Amino acid sequence: MTRVRLVWSSERSVHLMVPAEGDASPGLRVARVAAALRSARIPGVLDLTPASTTIQIELDPHAPDPEAVANRSLTIAERALAANARAAPTREISVPVCYDADLGPDLASLAADAGMHPKEAAKRHASDAYAVRFLGFSPGFAYLDGLAPELHAPRLGTPRTRVPAGSVGIAGSRTGIYPQATPGGWRLIGATPLRVFDASRERPSLFEPGDRVRFHAVTRAAFDEIAAEQGRRDDD
Repeated sequence: MTRVRLVWSSERSVHLMVPAEGDASPGLRVARVAAALRSARIPGVLDLTPASTTIQIELDPHAPDPEAVANRSLTIAERALAANARAAPTREISVPVCYDADLGPDLASLAADAGMHPKEAAKRHASDAYAVRFLGFSPGFAYLDGLAPELHAPRLGTPRTRVPAGSVGIAGSRTGIYPQATPGGWRLIGATPLRVFDASRERPSLFEPGDRVRFHAVTRAAFDEIAAEQGRRDDD
């Protein structure tokens, strides 16, 4: 098994490079290593930031031996990686999506570029399982890998000034869901009525790195019903 590598990025931070081999979800390996590091509560570690295949560790500048802190983190990371094969299986989350034109204004043009009818493109998007690679951009925004190559599309040349919360988009080889209303340049193909991020919940984000996500198409009536149950607001 390839070992975790430790790389110093400054006097007070290091990166752990988690090898991209083994199971099919690098995000899951990173998430489990990060969880092990947090549980260890290593003295001298101030913060952890997981990414796609790395974990940045911010060190306490007042720690008496930063190198020992970094090496302790590396040891725990390698143990967690070795135990990965025995860990619990990934969570699979089912996400309802309405692919109506007003919720997915870019679906028709994206489908045309792929030589498909919009309904075919929507069906293709909902036919695969996606892996949560990492969270970023805004709280709860999950970058999902596994998009069919025929649906790959560049970002918009001019980003929208406001993308509604719940919008499902495509950018490059990834798909994702906007948790809040924000500016954004992903191509919008639909929307989910689910609250993807809610700071009042015990686990604010619906997704975690390593989760598997499956989309399933719903009608506009079902979308509106679920949105009402979720207490979604237009200004979320």
